Amino acid sequence: MSETTPMTGTEADRLRAVTKDCVHCGFCLPACPTYQLWGEEMDSPRGRIHLVNQLLDGAPLTDATAGHFDACLGCMACMTACPSGVQYDQIIETARTWVEDAAEAAEPVSESPGQAPARRSLKDRATREAIFALFPYPERLRAATGPLRLMQKTGLDKLVAKSGLPARISPTADAALRIAPRTGKFPAGRFPEKVPAVGDRRAVVGMLTGCVQSVYFPRVNAATARVLAAEGCDVIIPRDQGCCGALSSHSGRVAEAAGFARKLIETFEAAGVETIIVNSAGCGSAMKEYERLFAHLAADAGPGDTEAASWAERAAALSACVKDLSEFLAGLDPVAPRHPLPVKAAYHDACHLGHAQGITAQPRSLLGGIPELELVEIGDAGTCCGSAGVYNLLQPEAAQELGSRKADAVQATEASLVISANPGCTLQISSQLEARGASLATAHTAEVLDASIRGANPWA
Repeated sequence: MSETTPMTGTEADRLRAVTKDCVHCGFCLPACPTYQLWGEEMDSPRGRIHLVNQLLDGAPLTDATAGHFDACLGCMACMTACPSGVQYDQIIETARTWVEDAAEAAEPVSESPGQAPARRSLKDRATREAIFALFPYPERLRAATGPLRLMQKTGLDKLVAKSGLPARISPTADAALRIAPRTGKFPAGRFPEKVPAVGDRRAVVGMLTGCVQSVYFPRVNAATARVLAAEGCDVIIPRDQGCCGALSSHSGRVAEAAGFARKLIETFEAAGVETIIVNSAGCGSAMKEYERLFAHLAADAGPGDTEAASWAERAAALSACVKDLSEFLAGLDPVAPRHPLPVKAAYHDACHLGHAQGITAQPRSLLGGIPELELVEIGDAGTCCGSAGVYNLLQPEAAQELGSRKADAVQATEASLVISANPGCTLQISSQLEARGASLATAHTAEVLDASIRGANPWA
């Protein structure tokens, strides 16, 4: 990493004001997944804040320090646990920006087996660039599923995985193969640009289709549109919408995230909707943070940059429009009838819905309104499953252990269905359950509501 520290100027001043709220009480320690795994102070929120303060005071950004930042899942469980209201999300995302900037500025070096964590080697940089050149682009991701489908249909994927070859070539490739959805779960297809309300129109809303969601889980988007329409909403689905920038922003790639955000802001401005419904927890969290992202960019640009100021205003306006599906539906009096679903279901709190957005009661309330649905709690509800955006690709060993723990907790509920509100969580939990031969189905909150409204029970 860089021998000098880039932690100066407006950004540093802003961050000092945030880090000083931490009184190092330790309430975050038992809530932090990486501290649970390793018991290392520097792999806790309190420890990482200490490292940030050292950098602000002029310490160099070393490989070890960068490794502690990389190891953070960004799950924000510490924010839920913190009695002082420390805005850890701002701290870790800024720290990751420093790491990415330093990695770009530094000359990449070869892997050094005796060094832990490794520098941003050529292999590491290539892996990260491949991830961010693929997942935020639905058409590219859809094209990449072709070979995957063929491998799954022929059983070649299992043979390859059993050989251990992917793990030897790349832990990231091995992880991607393990968590990929099975054949038939990601059919191609386009949505209409408008789904009309059923009965009297009560609202006009826009709908984000997402990247991974639109490719791997189009059925979730279809269910979301049907539920909204059944509740009296005209649903506008802009055809040319792209990535929201969530994966980039949560990984410290600020410029890339802002680029995606600008395009999405323009798209939904043109759609002319007052509310934007998001059914992916990570996407909703990122879009609600547009206001802060662009306000910081405007502050860094200075008062004379009118374009930056304009984007800050537009970003704030869009952030104010964003609602998670369950958040929006909980504010409506339901008009669509609910039919019984005699299923025992465990609800998984996606971190960027529960911790980052503070939305926990709404989905439970909506699901609790379905007759005969038995909703049970997962033992470690507040602990991350290990997905965390692209964390399970970049930190596969830690993600695997957290995923295994989550699967244990899910199986302990003796439920036959697991409900989540984030595609990454669904992929992570599904792969862990499948690996141990568990016959639990997974579904999004929207799919369960849709099944009840339509009187269908695919989990019977």
